[in-house]
Amino acid sequence: MNIHEYQGKEILSSFGVRIQRGTVARNAKEAVEAAKELTEQTGTGWHVIKAQVHAGGRGKGGGVKLAKNLKEVEEIAGEIIGMNLVTPQTSAEGKKVHQVLVAEDVYYPGDSEPEEYYMSVLLNRATGRNMIMYSTEGGMDIETVAEETPDLIFTEEIDPATGLLGFQARRIAFNLGLSGKAFKEMTKFVMSLYEAFEKSDSSLFEINPVLKTSDDKIMAVDAKVTLDDNALFRHKDYAEMRDVREENPTEVEAKEVGLNYVDLDGNVGCMVNGAGLAMATMDLIKMAGGEPANFLDVGGTADAKRVEEAFRLILKDDKVEAILVNIFGGIVRCDRVAQGIVDAYKNMGDAINVPIIVRLQGTNADQAKELIDSSGLKVYSAVEFKEAADKVQEVLS
Repeated sequence: MNIHEYQGKEILSSFGVRIQRGTVARNAKEAVEAAKELTEQTGTGWHVIKAQVHAGGRGKGGGVKLAKNLKEVEEIAGEIIGMNLVTPQTSAEGKKVHQVLVAEDVYYPGDSEPEEYYMSVLLNRATGRNMIMYSTEGGMDIETVAEETPDLIFTEEIDPATGLLGFQARRIAFNLGLSGKAFKEMTKFVMSLYEAFEKSDSSLFEINPVLKTSDDKIMAVDAKVTLDDNALFRHKDYAEMRDVREENPTEVEAKEVGLNYVDLDGNVGCMVNGAGLAMATMDLIKMAGGEPANFLDVGGTADAKRVEEAFRLILKDDKVEAILVNIFGGIVRCDRVAQGIVDAYKNMGDAINVPIIVRLQGTNADQAKELIDSSGLKVYSAVEFKEAADKVQEVLS
């Protein structure tokens, strides 16, 4: 589950990580009031207005701007709230901005120049261990840094038996070229950051940039946090941070009815039971010359009601030209699934306007094929994988 920057910073702050302070505002008037309160609390004279959407690269799309007085705060907040923000990580339509974070200016003058670093905490899937990835090139796209100057990216792997050790945090500070107060501050920052990552059951923390201020404080200026959905039962307060306005509406609807659905960009809808079979089915569609329009796992139940819900979700996508149903009957009998498909098709009537290919394999597969073939509906049955692929190719051409 993705959350907003201000929510990620709240989590970080609760574990002792220093953050760039700010307040969320939902309109220009609230933004001005937030700026006034922030000035009283922090002494900041300038304010940074940051769009709160689930996407990176906000600054490139005009979603992060500096306001030097309250009039500019009002004007900039008014411009950003309500806009469709287009960034390298959004679609061409962009994402509508419903709120902004009014944050303190932390690039104030002092004894030394402010410096920006990149830091993230995530799982290294190759080793099965958490790792901290960091670089002196903060504020830039880490993908560009990795491609052009890979020697500037460092990693620190953490042994799950011991957790992050002090010498590792100090090594990170050393590799970033810090000394004195800044070195100690970074060591503390890293230890607190990793504690926040573990105890919040997150799958990603990305701080870009981590800032060394002119007076050698270390703080998170940004925060991209992804929480592990499977652990939300342990964090009821985090679950409430979910903003469904930022999510694909079809995926939200699917979750509400208990279906595992991921929207894709193809032309062949998929309805499958089991994640592994769903992945194989998407490969099958590619081999047949199509592109999968979705990942949809209906689970161990495929009665008429559930099949109908799945069909309606798939058909919300205008790009779908055909639907491939691929069910393995183990726990659930194929003939019952076939009857569910026939009943759902009849219930939906003209709502189904694309051909459907049904491959049922397993318990009572022969009876299922007979049910489909004798239904009189525009449904093509298949038993073998290759047969299903040929049917997909046929209807697409």
